[in-house]
Amino acid sequence: MTEAVVALSQLSIFQKKNLVLSNVHLLIQPGEFVYLIGKTGSGKSSLLKTLYAELPALDGQANVAGFDLRTLKTSEIPFLRRKLGIVFQDFQLLIDRTVYANLEFVLKATGWKDKKEIDDRILEVLEEVDLAGKRHKMPHQLSGGEQQRIAIARALLNKPVMILADEPTGNLDPETSNGIMRLLMRISEGGQSVLMATHNYNLIHKFPARIIKCEEGSVISSGNQLD
Repeated sequence: MTEAVVALSQLSIFQKKNLVLSNVHLLIQPGEFVYLIGKTGSGKSSLLKTLYAELPALDGQANVAGFDLRTLKTSEIPFLRRKLGIVFQDFQLLIDRTVYANLEFVLKATGWKDKKEIDDRILEVLEEVDLAGKRHKMPHQLSGGEQQRIAIARALLNKPVMILADEPTGNLDPETSNGIMRLLMRISEGGQSVLMATHNYNLIHKFPARIIKCEEGSVISSGNQLD
């Protein structure tokens, strides 16, 4: 059996010294699309931050993308994060440089040096998000949906095994949100796992997938149906 991308068992998640989630059990397989839902303050962001090692895993078992979060050294965190593509609600593009330069910055920061390889990889991810013609645009020249597609392209640069998307459609209109969902679903179908935190239940009905829910300090699997 293929090794799970995320394997959490009896994990407690703390924000500073406050217990946010306890006895967390979660398995996510390669290529699986999973929604993460729950009220504001229920622990969704804390769970995501634990997966990319912004919050420590202090007990239980926690393996993500082949890394044991319990024994992860600070120096190893960048290598974990290269295996994870992280997408935020507010895009977080560098506004003083072009789309191409935004993506080039990430590649150079993660050790890419060959100019042709950088050019080729940038074109590949821009084609994957259907924005190959926008590489010389500045972020302010793009719509919100286009900016989010560029943020997804940035997350794909180092060929991660998983995309962590924290409310990626939160600032977008319904039609644009549908386009982002189709893109994320396509990425999942290509073999990369996607874990997406959302409050948008309309999207869940339109694009059904497995649901996990943060509620009353626990993480509950809800199958493919909203309660």
